[in-house]
Amino acid sequence: MRSSESGSAACAGGRSRTGAGRAGGGTDRGAVTAEAAMAIPVLVVFALALVWALMAASAQIRCVDAARAGARAAARSEPEPQALEAARSAAPDGAEVAMERTGELWRVRVAASMPGPGPLALTLHAEAAALAEDTVGVTR
Repeated sequence: MRSSESGSAACAGGRSRTGAGRAGGGTDRGAVTAEAAMAIPVLVVFALALVWALMAASAQIRCVDAARAGARAAARSEPEPQALEAARSAAPDGAEVAMERTGELWRVRVAASMPGPGPLALTLHAEAAALAEDTVGVTR
């Protein structure tokens, strides 16, 4: 008998269309759907975690920049309210800015809360110090 006459249960290559020739008897039907149903939520959570991490990194960089801007302004002998404003304008929203002079150095500390789900909520910190301009060249 020729292959074209073998009937409707056979397909090209002599395999059965009904799945009876497979190991397991065709029980893997719908496995791709089940795998996708498990993989898609995991990928969504992973993408959200990446976005949160990028936002936290951005806020940390802004804290560092704010501390540096405040320390530079204070070191240039600008009035303290102006130096604090320079730091606050570069800091993330709601950040706490503290400034103090210790000897010849101005120190600026910036702390900002980074919201997150459960234990992922963070408080970011940055500190910068700058030599006060009025002490440069002064001999003791």
